[in-house]
Amino acid sequence: KNAKSRFVHFTDFHHKGDVEYAAKMVRTINELRPEFVCFTGDIVENKRFLREALDFIRQIKAPVYGNPGNHDYWSGASFPDCERAFGATGGAWLVDRSIVLPQHDLELVGMAMIGIHAFKDRQAERRILLMHYPKMADSLGQQRFDLILAGHSHGGQIRLPFYGALAVPWGVGRYDLGFFETPGGPLYVNAGIGTYR
Repeated sequence: KNAKSRFVHFTDFHHKGDVEYAAKMVRTINELRPEFVCFTGDIVENKRFLREALDFIRQIKAPVYGNPGNHDYWSGASFPDCERAFGATGGAWLVDRSIVLPQHDLELVGMAMIGIHAFKDRQAERRILLMHYPKMADSLGQQRFDLILAGHSHGGQIRLPFYGALAVPWGVGRYDLGFFETPGGPLYVNAGIGTYR
């Protein structure tokens, strides 16, 4: 099948109260008019910003499907609140579960931080895996995906020409930024829209 889907992938929001920047993010996504949106973790570092961050997620005019990042766990962010906000867009908060988008003949699988213990059999012609740590693409067993989306690396935060990332956090490995072939399938590592600290 030659089905095509137009979607936006964003990650590592790390919202800390910069409402002008967050509004610009929402505007940019909406202007792209995606059929759906994928988010791969780290909404906030501090849960006191969660409500405001989720209000911006709600303003996205397409279904938003997301999974958590390490800071969503570490901050104690309310996953039920995340479920409500992502659900309000027509999307879903996917923590170790998948959802089928029949109109796209596509299954979106959302991975929790520690990885999925038991993947289901493929539910659609195409399958996209949403995860936070890029290096987990090496630990998917026999599972293969048509596309894997990840964040976490921030592209190394600081990059030098001809050298690349100076340092990457744990969970990145060699997958610091861009497209890679992995044992689990093609992986795209997004630099993210926010900064850590």
